[in-house]
Amino acid sequence: MVKTENNSLLNKKATGRKVTRVWDSTTTTEGEGFLVHRSFPTRSVLDVDPFMLLDEMGPMDLASGEAKGAPDHPHRGFETVTYLLDGQFEHRESQGHSGKLSAGDVQWMTAGAGVIHSEMPEKEFARGGGRLHGFQLWVNLPKSDKMIKPRYQDIKSDKIPIAESADGRVKVKVIAGESLGKRAVIDTRTPIIYLHFTLQPGSSVVQPVPQNFNAFAYIVGGEGLFGADEKRAQREQVVLFGNDGNEIAISVPDEAASPLDVLIIAGVPLNEPVARYGPFVMNTEEEIQQAIDDYRTGRMGKIEF
Repeated sequence: MVKTENNSLLNKKATGRKVTRVWDSTTTTEGEGFLVHRSFPTRSVLDVDPFMLLDEMGPMDLASGEAKGAPDHPHRGFETVTYLLDGQFEHRESQGHSGKLSAGDVQWMTAGAGVIHSEMPEKEFARGGGRLHGFQLWVNLPKSDKMIKPRYQDIKSDKIPIAESADGRVKVKVIAGESLGKRAVIDTRTPIIYLHFTLQPGSSVVQPVPQNFNAFAYIVGGEGLFGADEKRAQREQVVLFGNDGNEIAISVPDEAASPLDVLIIAGVPLNEPVARYGPFVMNTEEEIQQAIDDYRTGRMGKIEF
């Protein structure tokens, strides 16, 4: 059960996991040149097993014709999770699947054995411009699942559970896992927690996380205090938690100028060898070479619609 400031956490020192590291995301470009804030991989942090990448797209305000995307590109051996806060994207892939993402929607794509994928701004959005903001998370697949058939879960915003504390000062969108009594509708290959919290100034929450999960936070907006040691972190920073407990504490000082907007992401580490090259995440270099060969010779298919 998640605890908030209305019960046992109120006026008590934070408990549970401590913070082992806080770092700044880096700014780079992806696809046709759209801006992203990258939590990892970076020169100093390669991954947070089982997570291989977290990018924040924007936020940016785009004029007509400025929106860019990621044209046809391959994936194999992992899952991509796209969570859009603002804007509109459309996607197509070589298995014949297509769809659109609008504000608040999530696409959980299990690439498995391999697909050719295209993620581009929706035509009307590209023509008219507007605000673009979203996230893409890469989740590694275990060796036993790397060559499974591709699978898609497109979840509209109104289908994703939202929970809040009794006083309404803590809200959470439950993308994967469970929080504040609500359980996600998305099915994951391995146990994963993906939560989007908004905490008002002066509020706090303790989120249960199994001790064998690796866990981190990405601060989308504002600033807050994290972990039993109450480490401070702010916008565009990443907070890595140790495995020294089964709870994660988050709080916002009374004097904070704005709410804290934060992603909490956790999952069971695979503890397997990782070989990666661009859009391929496998266990060995030989498997990477096979993926490259399969892509170049067309065995992953092509987008024909």
